[in-house]
Amino acid sequence: MRPRATHDIVLASAVLVAITGLALGVIAIGGHPVLPALAALLRGSFGSPFAFFSATLVRATPLILLGLAVGLAFRAGVLNIGGEGQFHAGACAAVTVGLALGGSLPRPLSILVTVAAGTAGGALWAGIAAILKRSFGVLEVISTLMLNFVAALAVSFLVRGPLQEPTHVYPYPPALNPSLQLPTLAADTRLHIGFLAALGLAFGLWWVLRTTARGFRLRVVGAGAAAARSAGRVDVTGVVTAAFLASGAIAGFAGAVEVTGVTHRLFEGISPGYGYSAIAVALLARLHPLAIIGTGIFFGALEAGGAAMQRDAGVPAQFALIVEALVVLCVLAIDRLGPRTSEGTQ
Repeated sequence: MRPRATHDIVLASAVLVAITGLALGVIAIGGHPVLPALAALLRGSFGSPFAFFSATLVRATPLILLGLAVGLAFRAGVLNIGGEGQFHAGACAAVTVGLALGGSLPRPLSILVTVAAGTAGGALWAGIAAILKRSFGVLEVISTLMLNFVAALAVSFLVRGPLQEPTHVYPYPPALNPSLQLPTLAADTRLHIGFLAALGLAFGLWWVLRTTARGFRLRVVGAGAAAARSAGRVDVTGVVTAAFLASGAIAGFAGAVEVTGVTHRLFEGISPGYGYSAIAVALLARLHPLAIIGTGIFFGALEAGGAAMQRDAGVPAQFALIVEALVVLCVLAIDRLGPRTSEGTQ
C-alpha cells in the first residue's frame, strides 16, 4: 500500500478514535446518555440546511482562514501560534477604521478599506514577533503566545474606552454601518461572502505553494533552513519574515471578516479560541491548504454541534473540545510512531 493511502487510513482512524472518545467521555465523566447527545450534535451541525449553512459553515469560516495562516507559517518552519492575537488585532483595526468611515463611502469600497485595515493590523501584530525573532532571537512560540494575551487585553481596553458606545453603559462599540457589513450568500442564512473568500484563499495558497518559485522557496526553507541557505542560496531570513507577515495578514483578515460578516461590532471574547483551534485544523490537514477546508468544516461542525448538544441534551459544550484534543493527540502520535513520508502540496 502506498504511504499516502496508509496515511489517509490512519488519519481516518484518528478521527474515529476521537469521536469514540467523545462518547466515552459523555458516559464516564458527565453521566449523560450517549445517543441523545450525539443526535443533538448531528442535528446542530448537519441536521438542517439552516444548521449547516448558518451555524457550521459560519463557524468554519474563521477556522479555515486561521488554519491557512497557521499552515502557511508552519510550512516555512515558523511556529506562529499567535493566530488568536492576530485575529484580535485584525478585528480591532477593522472596527476602528469602519467606525471612522461610517457610511461615507460606497459599500464595496467601504468593505474593501475596512477588511484591508484588518489585514494590515494582523500583519503588523505578527511583525512585532518577526522583529523580535530577527533582531533579538526571541523564539516565536514565546512571543506570539504572549502577544495573544496582549491583544485580548487591548480589545478589553478599546471596548471599555475609546470605542465604547456613546452612553458608556455597555462594554462594546456601536454596530458597524450597514454599508460595512458583508452581504450574505442567501436571504435565509447567516453565511456571508467571507466563506467564499476563505475558499478562494485556500486555492490561491495551494497554487502558490505548488507552482511558483516563491512557494518552492518557502517549502524548501521549511524542510531545512540550513540546506536552503547553503545549497540553494535562498534568503532564509527574508522567506521566514515574509511567511510570518503573510500568516499574520491572513489571521487579521479573518478577524476583519468576522466583525464585518458576523458580529458587526467588537466585544470581549469575540473569538472563542479560534486561533488555538486553528492549530488543530492545520495539523489535521497536514498543513495542506485544500485539506484545511475540510478540517475547518469538521471543526466548525463540532463547535456548532457542541452548542446544540448543550442546548438540547444538557451536555456541556466543552465535551466537543474533547474531540479536538483527541484528534490532535492522534495526529501527533501518528507522526511520531508512523513512517515518515514526504508531505508535498500535491
